Amino acid sequence: MSQLLTRRATDEPLATLTPREREVVSLMAEGRSNAAIAARMVITEKAVSKHTNSIFTRLSLPPSEDDNRRVLAVLAYLNS
Repeated sequence: MSQLLTRRATDEPLATLTPREREVVSLMAEGRSNAAIAARMVITEKAVSKHTNSIFTRLSLPPSEDDNRRVLAVLAYLNS
């Protein structure tokens, strides 16, 4: 049983996020801008941008004209 639970946890894309990335996506889910996230986490906006790009990559969210990756990342977070 524990093997099944462990396997399921690693199959979830959010399981690949670092704690810092999870913090960023949770603040995104609160509707915060990059500037607000940076202020809350006491990091630069550039660092927030790097974290969000990493989140998009880890969640397999390529750039698209039809989809908003930020919203898709938040939906993935909320559905986990």
